[in-house]
This record gives sequence, structure tokens and C-alpha cells, in this order.
Amino acid sequence: MSDRVIVHVGAPKTGTSFVQSVLFENREVLAEQGLTYPAERFDAHFLAALDLMQLPWGGIEREAVGAWDRLAEEVRAAPGLAVVSHEILARATRAQVARALASFGDAEVHVVYSARDLVRQLPAEWQENVKHRRTVEYADFLDKVRDPERPHPLASWFWGVQEVPDVLARWGDTLPPEQVHLITVPRPDAPRDLLWQRFAHVLGIDPGEHQPDPTRVNASLGVPESALVRRLNTAVLERVAPVHYREFVRELLAHRTLAGRAGSPRLTLPPEVHAWATDVSEAWIAELGARGYDVVGDLADLRPAPPAEEFCDPDHPDEAQVADAALAAMAALVEEAARLREEERALRDEVTDLQGQLHEAYLRPTYRVRRKLVGMSESNPVLGAAYGVYRRARGSSSRDA
Repeated sequence: MSDRVIVHVGAPKTGTSFVQSVLFENREVLAEQGLTYPAERFDAHFLAALDLMQLPWGGIEREAVGAWDRLAEEVRAAPGLAVVSHEILARATRAQVARALASFGDAEVHVVYSARDLVRQLPAEWQENVKHRRTVEYADFLDKVRDPERPHPLASWFWGVQEVPDVLARWGDTLPPEQVHLITVPRPDAPRDLLWQRFAHVLGIDPGEHQPDPTRVNASLGVPESALVRRLNTAVLERVAPVHYREFVRELLAHRTLAGRAGSPRLTLPPEVHAWATDVSEAWIAELGARGYDVVGDLADLRPAPPAEEFCDPDHPDEAQVADAALAAMAALVEEAARLREEERALRDEVTDLQGQLHEAYLRPTYRVRRKLVGMSESNPVLGAAYGVYRRARGSSSRDA
């Protein structure tokens, strides 16, 4: 039975993808070392989180029925330490948190939450919305998020997973503060592996022995690339099914083609929003410092850097840069179409070859005789018994060979 459980509850865009990649890809080795990450498929914890919170998710939630109870059962049965990780768990209500913690039995539960400064999280969240088919303009998104009433679903979701003091209050109020671990995301100029070292410290594993899969990292888009994808969403929203959108727009174009293009201006906050986010961050730092949580890193990491010298507006981008990004996107789509056509041609040739082989086999006299005998054996008990003996004999001789 598990004696300790770590529940990593977010936040999105704070290294969660690579942590889950490490745990999933190395789960057999980690199990030998006393750490269980119960997952037969990479999205197992995502489905469990959907089930726990009863969240609709484009129909995927139908696969999630009962997933949390199954995951909790595996956690309870695991020896030593078990880890549960998914960033949407940050959105859980107090009632859902209580159910989650109770489902782990008598194990000592530790909650882990990774946080990045608000000035970097706001643009990242808008980009994630753009990569998930939304068409909301950047300025409109920022207005909705800053509305104190938070009536819009975009604002409700953002603060549900990103408001650090609130998330930790919901997940940590019934736990001793030393069992609530806040990992701060280092500043951009920090060593590349520092965040992973902080995660590994909390998980109790060797950061050098288990390295994250770089393909699981959510790369960010530049300003013209973000503008391009948002405009594309407007054009294809009602014409492309979500499954095809994920394959061709989010994965092929956004992640594999447009993300991280050299020379594109990075997305930042307008000066007035930057000042507001800085004030919110300072209030958070003061509140978190008074709670006594285990801070892995430095609360100063949550203090935003000074604003950029120039703000590039994705709602009014440099059209030449957008055109350049569009050319790269078109080239990627043409290459993918050519690859799929070649794959289709190869498959068609293979089917044609198999059909030819079947036709040749049918033309052989022995084949026609066997087929006639099989048909007769279905209505003649004597022939049926004889055919059964023949099949068993052939099977035996094949195995002996």
C-alpha cells in the first residue's frame, strides 16, 4: 500500500508536459526505485482529472468515466511513493479536492504546484487558446481576464488554474504547510535545466539520470505566427473537424512549423497590463510568503521582469512578417500533402499486389478443389469430420516444421 502520494496539480505552461513525459517514459525504471507513476497510456492522468472534475472536453470526457477511481485504486496499491500529475487539476473545487485526497486512503499526501510569473503566463494562456481553435483577439482576452467580476469562461478558467494563492488554498488548506510544495519557474536567463532540477528534488529522483523528452515541451509562438493561427481559426472553424484541426493546425503548423521561428518578435504585455500584472504579483508574493509553504526556488521568481522596450500587438501585426509565416505554413502543408499522397499510393499498390496474389491462388486447380470440398464438408458430417482431421494434421506438421 502506498505510504506517500505526490499530487502535481499544475499550473499549465510551467513545465508540466516534460515532467509527465519523464514519469511516463521512465515509469518501469522508476517503479524499481520505489516511485510509481500509474499510467498505461500517456493521457491516463488527464482522463482521471476530467472524471474527477466532470469536465466536458470535446467528447473526450466520455472515455474518462470511472478513470479517477481506477487511478486512485492503483495509487493505493502502489508500494512506497506514488505520483499523480496533471495541470488541469489546479481547477478542482474544494469538494473535488476533498474527494481526491480521501481516495488515497491513509497515505501521506503532498501537493505540488509549479508557478511562473504572471507577465509570462498571460500571453502564454492566450496562445494556448489560439492553438485550441479560439478566435478571441489579444486585447479582448486581456480585458476579459482583468474584469474583477470574471464572468467570461476565459477569465474563469485562467484564474482557476493560474491564481497561485487560490489554487494552493483549495489544495492545501487541510494539509500541513510543509506538505505543500511551490516550485517557482526560473527567469528566462537561468540555466536551462534548473526547473527540472527543482522538480526532481521534490520527486526525489536523480535529475541527471532521467531527462525530459523535448518533444513534449509546449513551444511558444511569435507575434506574427500567433496572428496567423488566429486568423486561420476564423477561416476554418466551421469547416474543419476538431480531430483534423489538432493534426494539421495545432501539431503540424503551430508546434512543428511556426513555434520558435527565429527573428519573430515575442509576445509580451501592453505597458498598462504589465503594470497591473506586476501589482497582482507583488500581492501574491507577500501572501505566499506568510503561509509557510515549502518554496522550491525563490518567490522572487514570481516578480515580473521590467516591460519590453517595444510592445508588438498581435491584433495589428507587421503584415510582411505574417506573410512570411504564412509561406512557411503553406510549405509545410504542401510537404505533408505530398507525404500523405505517397503513403496512400504505396498502400494502394500493396492492396493491388495482394489482390493479384489472391486471384492467382484462386486460379490454381488445387485451390478450386479445396474450396469445393470445404463447401461439401459443411453439409456432409462424414466429409466434415475428415476435413477436421486433415486441418489438425496440417497444423501439427506446420508446427513440427
